[in-house]
Amino acid sequence: MIKVLIADDQMMVREGFSVLLNAMPDIEVVGEAVNGIEAVARVRDLNPDVVLMDIRMPEMNGIEATREIVAAGTATKGPAVLVLTTFDLDEYVYEALRAGASGFLLKDASARQLADGVRVVAAGEALLAPTVTRRLITEFSKLSDTPKLPAAQNPAAYGELTDRETEVLVLIAQGLSNVEIAERLVVAESTIKTHVSRILVKLGLRDRTQAAVFAYEARLVTPG
Repeated sequence: MIKVLIADDQMMVREGFSVLLNAMPDIEVVGEAVNGIEAVARVRDLNPDVVLMDIRMPEMNGIEATREIVAAGTATKGPAVLVLTTFDLDEYVYEALRAGASGFLLKDASARQLADGVRVVAAGEALLAPTVTRRLITEFSKLSDTPKLPAAQNPAAYGELTDRETEVLVLIAQGLSNVEIAERLVVAESTIKTHVSRILVKLGLRDRTQAAVFAYEARLVTPG
C-alpha cells in the first residue's frame, strides 16, 4: 500500500482527495494536515510515502514545508512531495520544485490523474511528463532575477558530467522518460538509469525534477 498524507487548509479538498484515493486498492490516506507546520509534524509521526502538498497555507506555506520535509528525509529517503495548485503557471510551484517537490498536480485533476500521480512519485519517478511542467520551468528559469539551485551557480559542478551524462540531462529537461531517452540514444534502459543516478550524485540533486530545473538554470537547455 502507498501511504499518503494530504496537506491542505481547505477541508473539502482534503476530504475529496481522501475519498478518491482511499477508493484505490493500492493507496491509503493515513493522515491530513491543515498547514505546513502540521504537515512536517505528521510526516515524522506517520512516515507516509507521498505528501500531497498545497502551496498556500497559513502558518507555514507548502514551499517551506516541502523544504523541511525533503531536508529531514535525506538520510532515510523520506516521502515524495506532490504539490497541489489551482493554476499551472505559478511561480510558487516553481519554487516548490526547486525545494525538492517531485512534481505537481492541478486541484481539478481527475481521480485517475491523482492516483497515477501518487503512484509515479511513490515509485521514485518525477511527475515531469506533462508539457505544462516543462513550460512552467521554462518560464521562470529564464528570469534573470530567479535564484538558482546551488549546483547551477557553480559551473564546475556540471563540468564533472561526461558528454553522455550531459546529453541525458538535456533530454530529462525536455521531459523524456528513461524509456524514451534509451530509444533516442539506442542504449538499454538500465544504462540510462545508471546515467541518471550518476547525474544526481554529481550535481547533489534529489531527483529528475531538480535535474530538469538545474538544466534550465545552468542554461544547458535554452528556455522556449
